[in-house]
Amino acid sequence: MPTSITTIKHKLDSHLGDQITVVAQAGRKKTTKRRGILRETFPAVFVVDLDQDQNNFEHVSYSYTDLLTKNIALEFDDDELEEAEA
Repeated sequence: MPTSITTIKHKLDSHLGDQITVVAQAGRKKTTKRRGILRETFPAVFVVDLDQDQNNFEHVSYSYTDLLTKNIALEFDDDELEEAEA
């Protein structure tokens, strides 16, 4: 598991343009799955362009601390689980 925000950012930089599924904690026993393309990384957040067939909005952004604290998990198309679900 990456232990710093810069490590997480560098790993995501290598996956820019790839299909990604974001599994986010949405409450007490609920999770939401959003599928899209990893579009951009910034110093504190990364942006995912969502599939319009499944979502009502175009983009969603998450902070690297969400990954670090396991509030979200990322799955890439090659079924490699980057972060374990919380």
